[in-house]
Amino acid sequence: MSVDQVAIYAIFIDPVQEMKDRSSPANRQKSLKSGTPIAFVQAICLAYAKYGLDPAPALQRAQISPNLADPALTYVKPAQFEALSFIAMQELDDEALGWFSRKLPWGAYGLLCRASITAATLDLALRRWTRHHRILVEDIVMRLGVDDGVASISICETRELGAFREFCLVTLLRYVLGYACWAIDVRIPLLAAEFPFPRPDHVEVYSKLFANDLRFGADCARISFDAAYLSRNLQRDETALQKMLKRALPLTVLPYRRDQRLSARVAQVMSMPSAQLPAAEDLAEGFAISTRTLQRQLSKEGASLRDLKKKAWLERAQNALSRTAEPIKRVAKTAGFHSDKAFARAFKQATGETPSGYRKRRA
Repeated sequence: MSVDQVAIYAIFIDPVQEMKDRSSPANRQKSLKSGTPIAFVQAICLAYAKYGLDPAPALQRAQISPNLADPALTYVKPAQFEALSFIAMQELDDEALGWFSRKLPWGAYGLLCRASITAATLDLALRRWTRHHRILVEDIVMRLGVDDGVASISICETRELGAFREFCLVTLLRYVLGYACWAIDVRIPLLAAEFPFPRPDHVEVYSKLFANDLRFGADCARISFDAAYLSRNLQRDETALQKMLKRALPLTVLPYRRDQRLSARVAQVMSMPSAQLPAAEDLAEGFAISTRTLQRQLSKEGASLRDLKKKAWLERAQNALSRTAEPIKRVAKTAGFHSDKAFARAFKQATGETPSGYRKRRA
């Protein structure tokens, strides 16, 4: 998959559920209703028809029966839908799968991610997202609004979407929600979700994708959540974005699950400016786990609190030595050392040079 490709097709896939699907025939039968509605498969087939192509080979490669009119075929497995969507996006060269009056080639939604990732807060990121989406297409208008402590993301149609309407609006709302959760690394629970079309037969899927409070026949598509989330700082950088775009599945599962390892989250805390690096007890309390659990989980990830602290103080020291003119004593204190001699010994052991030598070389 292209680095810039944002895998919209992953929106309706839950990998945990998919693992359960394989565990037993009973689970496979039970979980089918939590799969992807056949209506969304039919929407992809409509995209093939729009571009004058036959969807049968793609359905066969995705192991989906070509007889979509079969009344017994109401849902498909998440992995089947994932495969079909990926194949369709490649063959049609359209990330929007026929929704709009123009194609959205590979990398279109990746541009939205890149335009938003440098924002300081989720508020600014979503405002960039909705504003820049109009550069891609004019068929819909996405807006972020705040009213009385409730934030909402709405989609208003400026052109008839026809048979693509449900699939388009559901996918776009799920995608922007998933991106928002990923950007701040927090699951954002929805207060309500509204849609401008009648209640579909597969309505039970909507409570899993959105919220229990659902409204159909609304004036536009809209999701609502507590506006307090908008003030959250983004927790991602360009490296994380590159990784996410290669595999967008964790971005769009419901509910959102933190995809950062504990060691990465500890490292983030360690990188915050502070006079002293936090103790194990303080870290454990902050993550709502016991100290033993903290150390055990770090060990499973091939890390240790001692190594993470060492890396943190070394990065602090190197930044201070290369970017400021602070005296060595003050740099040592900032790095967490009680004396500049102890700091110098530790620094030379870690880097092979003295703090003053490092500063001179960097200058």
